[in-house]
Amino acid sequence: MKTIDLGKVMLAGAAALAMAWGLPARAARPAKPNILWIMADDHAAHAIGAYGGRLAALNPTPNIDRLAAEGVLLRNAFVVDSICTPCRATLITGQYPHVHGVRTLQGRIEPARQFLPQLMRQAGYTTAMIGKWHLGEEPAAFDYYAVLPVQGWYFNPVFRVKGRGPWPKNEFRFQGYNSKHVTEAITDLSLRWLKNRDKSKPFFLMHHFKAPHDNFENAERYDWDYADVEIPEPESLWNQPDFGSAALEGLGTSIGKRYAPRNMGQHMFVDPALPDDEYKHVAYQRYLKKYLRCVKGIDDQIGRLLAYLKETGELDNTIIFYTSDQGMMLGEHDFMDKRWMYEESMRVPFIVRYPRELPAGVKRDAMVANVDFAPTILDFAGVATPPYMQGRSFRAILNGSAPDRGRHAVYYRYWMHLTHHANPAHYGIRTDRYKLIFYYALPLDAEGAIDRPTTPAWEFYDLARDPHEMHNRYGDPAYADVIRELKQELLRLKREVGDTDERYPELMEVRERLWDQ
Repeated sequence: MKTIDLGKVMLAGAAALAMAWGLPARAARPAKPNILWIMADDHAAHAIGAYGGRLAALNPTPNIDRLAAEGVLLRNAFVVDSICTPCRATLITGQYPHVHGVRTLQGRIEPARQFLPQLMRQAGYTTAMIGKWHLGEEPAAFDYYAVLPVQGWYFNPVFRVKGRGPWPKNEFRFQGYNSKHVTEAITDLSLRWLKNRDKSKPFFLMHHFKAPHDNFENAERYDWDYADVEIPEPESLWNQPDFGSAALEGLGTSIGKRYAPRNMGQHMFVDPALPDDEYKHVAYQRYLKKYLRCVKGIDDQIGRLLAYLKETGELDNTIIFYTSDQGMMLGEHDFMDKRWMYEESMRVPFIVRYPRELPAGVKRDAMVANVDFAPTILDFAGVATPPYMQGRSFRAILNGSAPDRGRHAVYYRYWMHLTHHANPAHYGIRTDRYKLIFYYALPLDAEGAIDRPTTPAWEFYDLARDPHEMHNRYGDPAYADVIRELKQELLRLKREVGDTDERYPELMEVRERLWDQ
């Protein structure tokens, strides 16, 4: 008797039915999941509804909140240097800035060191980078790219496109984009690539928004959002009893008039004749409204991506990550921008949806760092972390398959001393309870001499008792033993990651002189 393969019969029947109804026969699904990596620029975790906080009631991110409701949200994901280019280089290489060498906004990652897309291609993925790249060199390790020149423009964007000529002269404005907002344009290009990609392979798409980066230029249709809303203000915008140290005096960019001319009020065209408190209030309201309008634009475009994946039947076979290159100060401590080691700047949102493996609606407290992002992506793609990457996969944290509490501490370092927003260079350690920051006033940075030394100082915060970092307890005798242990752990971490400062004798002298003060 002839044996009948029922599976083949059913498959043939389905194909015949599709042809009869004029429908395309669906190709066999790749064995590996698709991976969609969505990254915004300067999107603070506390500007996402799913993270709670003072802005959640404004409902700025329903689509991102949906990802969290259907996936896993990490409460304690941090960057190791809160500035754009170094963070992006860390993502692509899985290395700390002092190792990959991108410590300033002028850093570059040449194709030979674009490790993440190289490994994903070797694993059988078709790869694309679309949106903000900001790493100087051509992203040639990707099968396809359409990236903004440096920061790009919010309106009428041009892109550098693979196959349109030699880098960096391959700038191209797509037909009809002379009236597009960059957030929508980036999504158009991603959808175009998804529809026309090689469907015999799983895809790895890095979809990088420019928004909500300064200058916070939203699409016109959002102009009146929040117009009649009073945006809640953080307590530390007005009240900071023991915050900071001598290292901060006169530095940073404030919301109000504290640091003229570096203040958000000037940036938001607030009348300088207003009394100081009114000036600060008006500046904050304008800043947050423009910022949140850019965030809403991102969220709407994520909705378009989700709708496409659902329509094509690929939604549940696609691992969707959402994060930001770093956090953002939204008025906390009377600051804007990032760079600081404070929570709002150092923390990033991190949400993953993949119902075939991950639970829905789960929030986890384990600490991870952006040096771990590339190893985690690779793990989901079935690729072991190579030895030249310094991070480690936290897939087990996401799926709960192992009792992994994550990192016991995160090492942070900001190198760009007094650049742009006048933030002093500093490094430190963040544990699950404590934070220790050292402003070291190094006379040399990654690029050369600094002729503006600042006051060296320490800051210490007990995050369990003081989650908003309102009280610097460095001089409190009750914490002397804790601080001593943290300093030893900070030195141990510096040795572990290879950032020992031995090539900076001036810094070593400052450190030795102030270490026990």
